[in-house]
Amino acid sequence: METLDTIKKRSSVRNYIKKELSKNIVEDIINCGRMAPSAKNRQPWFFVIVKETVKDKIADMMLKDKKNSDPELRLKLGSESSVNPTAHIIKQAPVLVLIFKEKNENLIETDNLSIGACVENMCLRATDLNIGSLFIRDIVYVAEDVADMLGHSDMELNCALSLGYTAQFPKPRLKKNLKDIIEWYNG
Repeated sequence: METLDTIKKRSSVRNYIKKELSKNIVEDIINCGRMAPSAKNRQPWFFVIVKETVKDKIADMMLKDKKNSDPELRLKLGSESSVNPTAHIIKQAPVLVLIFKEKNENLIETDNLSIGACVENMCLRATDLNIGSLFIRDIVYVAEDVADMLGHSDMELNCALSLGYTAQFPKPRLKKNLKDIIEWYNG
């Protein structure tokens, strides 16, 4: 598949079929993530792959999280929670890739940008292999508990990526027109 075709085809998959992904496919996708550019070549990512019971336990932690279930707190946060639907997506996906980084207050922005590039590489490779993927940020609500459970309390859980086969890729969502988001400035 050509790069431009892959970029155009990539979409956020929220429905997976019950079919296991091979270790080789998952590692191929993660390998493409690790090849992403990173600020100062820090390569701040560390991957933990979870399946079945552990993956479902993480989803259950999200469903039970007070920040997610307390209506008053949700009002204060200013939006309806997307955690419940995300937890159900995690349960449905055969694989959940957790992306950790070292705790470093001085490099939060640069590491987050680098991890974003890493996740996009993984999403594009998954698309190229006809594997569905979903970038998951809602995992942060239970990040410390998940890190503790997996023996990585010395690290910060930054985000996650669900992976699996999908019966059909959803159509990519409409994007803003280029002319509406670009300005050439000739100072």
